[in-house]
Amino acid sequence: MVSPAGRVAGVLTVPGDKSISQRIAMLAALAEGVSEVSGFLRSSDCLSVLKGVTQLGASYALRGETVSITGTGGRFRAPAGSLDMGNSGTGLRLLAGLLAGQPFTCEMVGDASLSSRPMKRIQEPLLQMGAKVELLGPKGCAPVRITGGNLKAIDYKPAVASAQVKSCVLLAGLYAEGVTSVTEVAPTRDHTERLLNAMGVPVETTGLRVSVRGFGAAGPRLQARSWRVPGDFSSAAFWIVAAALAPGNSIELRDVGWNPRRNALVRVLQRMGAKIDFVASADVSACETMGTIRVEGCALQGTEVGGAEIPDLIDELPLLAVAGARAKGRMVIRDAAELRVKESDRIRSVVDNLGRLGVAVEERPDGMVIEGGARLKSGVVVDSYGDHRIPMAFSVLALQGGGAVEMRDVACVNKSYPSFWDDLKRVGGHVA
Repeated sequence: MVSPAGRVAGVLTVPGDKSISQRIAMLAALAEGVSEVSGFLRSSDCLSVLKGVTQLGASYALRGETVSITGTGGRFRAPAGSLDMGNSGTGLRLLAGLLAGQPFTCEMVGDASLSSRPMKRIQEPLLQMGAKVELLGPKGCAPVRITGGNLKAIDYKPAVASAQVKSCVLLAGLYAEGVTSVTEVAPTRDHTERLLNAMGVPVETTGLRVSVRGFGAAGPRLQARSWRVPGDFSSAAFWIVAAALAPGNSIELRDVGWNPRRNALVRVLQRMGAKIDFVASADVSACETMGTIRVEGCALQGTEVGGAEIPDLIDELPLLAVAGARAKGRMVIRDAAELRVKESDRIRSVVDNLGRLGVAVEERPDGMVIEGGARLKSGVVVDSYGDHRIPMAFSVLALQGGGAVEMRDVACVNKSYPSFWDDLKRVGGHVA
């Protein structure tokens, strides 16, 4: 049960970036030596990846928010059984790229939600490269069985903008002969490219084309190193929106990652009238730029989001829908059909819960239209649909008034933000 806050305010340091933590875990598992990773996110998704690479020959030790990963020196070993990736789409799709270069057969499974997400988008390019990829679930979904080895470089043009597909192909390309390229329909997150460059593997980006030269069947010789994971912008996003929605609110978020492919939410909120500032940190130990985000609340105006800005906003669209419910005027989200194949059908999940709270909202095939300025109903039950971002987004809305809101099935929040409820209390919310 989440009750309204009189004022949203405070200073927070959000947990480490989930996407970066998972990618570092995979690459460190292949490196020679021991990698020390501080700020590692101990969420269920990240732990699924760590357990998976352990089955493949790596090992790890956890000490608080630091993990030490001992790599395999370039090649994985065949696991004794299937790899359970839990709910991690990033883990399954990216690890599939690395497994495509290994000379053995490996099967990856997941929970019910992960087993409903499309995997043909990674099957197609990996088949072109020479791996055998079998989709054992209905409608081209997990479990995924991969028999790897003897890869050839390809020039791939995915039909959808997807950082996971791009990363899968580039990681497979490390074990191919020649240059593997991905030409995107729109720019997507570049965490994989940044991490590879930091480990001495040059990645060339020219416009929408991203390329890596492979090392053949032997694979890359990655050296272990120390990493600092910046705070997850997608976790900070909940508090950015919570503070931005009303005058008198004030939030400071420290050591947050500031990747231009991740912070599009800030640009949209500023377009809506939000007061948000970023000051970069002088600390150069992080693998990406990080710093302090300061937000002062004010009255927001609805806007339209769509087109080329959607790939950089995809995880934050439920939050923008929440912002639209409280802003003045109309909020339009379009060109976001990809939301239908996330951990839940996020268009349906968001529209349903907004309607329960009394918000006038129209569902569309690729998004929604929200009439702002809603007077929220009290005593409402919000369904998470087993999707971690849904209860967190609607908790932000519950902070804005209208009475207590009951959240159903919230264990899924542990997928990405285990300390969310404690942080909600720290900014002034009431949680029972």
